[in-house]
Amino acid sequence: MSQGWVMFVSVFCFVISTLLLLLYMCGAHGGKSAWVAVDAFYQVIATVFYLSAAVLQAYTTYMLKFEGTFKNYQIDIAAVVFAFAVTLTYFIHMVFSLVRWKSS
Repeated sequence: MSQGWVMFVSVFCFVISTLLLLLYMCGAHGGKSAWVAVDAFYQVIATVFYLSAAVLQAYTTYMLKFEGTFKNYQIDIAAVVFAFAVTLTYFIHMVFSLVRWKSS
């Protein structure tokens, strides 16, 4: 179950981030301040989603240690590290987005 949530969060954030990037590149925002709010709101949601996925992945990996299933243990540890690294990048972007939203 935890792998499904982690995969959902990863694909969801990738698709929405790509969509927002393409909309910004096409100039669909038109310089309106509402797009700044959309970006800030999305960054908050993505940060919370990725944090929940990273914590769930870490918990699942920790529990695998006690079940004796060490087959993919190193891969799961790498997934935990990657999930927390992505959470950190989304958090940093969230802070900058909220500062930009506050100043607009």
